[in-house]
Amino acid sequence: MPRLRKARGVRPGGCIGIAAPGFAVDRARFEAGVRRLESAGYRVRWREDVLASQGYLAGSDERRAAELMELVDDPEVAAIVCARGGYGAHRVLSRLDPRRVRAARKPLVGFSDVTTLLLWQLRRAGLTGFHGPMFDRERGPSDEELARLVQALAGEALAPLSGSGRAGGRAEGRLVGGSLTLLAASLGTPWEVDTRGALLVFEEIGEKPYALDRDLSHLAAAGKLEPALGFGVGSLLGCEDPKRSAPTADDVVMEILGSLGKPLVTGLPFGHESPNLIWPVGVRAALDGERGVLELLESGVVRP
Repeated sequence: MPRLRKARGVRPGGCIGIAAPGFAVDRARFEAGVRRLESAGYRVRWREDVLASQGYLAGSDERRAAELMELVDDPEVAAIVCARGGYGAHRVLSRLDPRRVRAARKPLVGFSDVTTLLLWQLRRAGLTGFHGPMFDRERGPSDEELARLVQALAGEALAPLSGSGRAGGRAEGRLVGGSLTLLAASLGTPWEVDTRGALLVFEEIGEKPYALDRDLSHLAAAGKLEPALGFGVGSLLGCEDPKRSAPTADDVVMEILGSLGKPLVTGLPFGHESPNLIWPVGVRAALDGERGVLELLESGVVRP
């Protein structure tokens, strides 16, 4: 991995570029998201074909990759926010240029399938990014989510994320993570998640407890859990099995992660539920397994 470099912060009134690297984007949600960013004072830019559709994807692989690189190269665009996840990021990575991404130093914001882009950017370009809200709701990001996004892009200090302390102790390390499914899917790739000296944080949607077990066990077998210094769990929305009431998603998390003797916090406010509060990928944070707090020790960007 190249030496870590922070993205540049975004000044008030800066230009945000919108990318659709995965599933096709709903027009109404796209327009609502744009209005929300504009309400925060940003100028917003996108390609005319951002609402393209090819099967379940937002247009061809060529279109989606070209869109990302155009936003990277556009001198007017200060940051890139992804419109939605779904699936598709894996298919465009071979078409992206990590050297240009690193040189541009633009914050990338997204979650869910965008986990793949954030991992790739961290490992291949050595650049920080943000796990944060997209245009996945009818009204766009909430007031709380939007205010924190503005703070994060400006390089301001962010309030700690509070959840439930499940295993004691305190650990400090760099933040990595995202969608649990995509973290497991990164294994064996050039953007494989690196948990050495890290706090591993994740969320998920619609996966039954046995699937969470499979992904966590896969990460364990690949040697990714033992080197981590602590674990933070966000929303596990819809992660139930209608055929059996036990074990629950929480049972799986506690069985696999709680047994490692490291700080563990669950119920952190990020993921597919509201609020989905932004946090920086690749920078130092502290996890307190007794108090149930994830504290950000540095910003994800260099202040403008």
